[in-house]
Amino acid sequence: MDLFLIFFCSIAIIFFLMLFYKISKSNSGKERMESNLRTQKDENGKTDFVRCPLCSTPLAKNEDMFSRIYRPMTTADQRMTVHGCPHCYPRPEPGVKRSCPVCGKEVPLDGELIARLFNRTEGKKHVMITGCSVCYRKS
Repeated sequence: MDLFLIFFCSIAIIFFLMLFYKISKSNSGKERMESNLRTQKDENGKTDFVRCPLCSTPLAKNEDMFSRIYRPMTTADQRMTVHGCPHCYPRPEPGVKRSCPVCGKEVPLDGELIARLFNRTEGKKHVMITGCSVCYRKS
């Protein structure tokens, strides 16, 4: 009976150690994944993730938006279209919904966001979304 009790306790200890190792490994993986995401400061100085304006998916440091900037390049205000990120363009990943931040309607796969790009002489460029290919044409 004592041998059975020692064997059972040994198995239970091994099980709990494996469970603890798995939980600690998954937490460090989450931190590693979050450290790989692109961040920016908002108006209040709070750090937030950079998200796709179409699908709101956080972007990794190596992911870029698919967009087009139209000429003339020398002006301070340019027209721009945003097609999406790798998660929603050219084909959305399962469960990803492309919606317009202005009107809230779903943007079709062949649609895009219409925006203005402001080229500042100092600091970062600024993009202001004015609508999507559906709602912008109606106004």
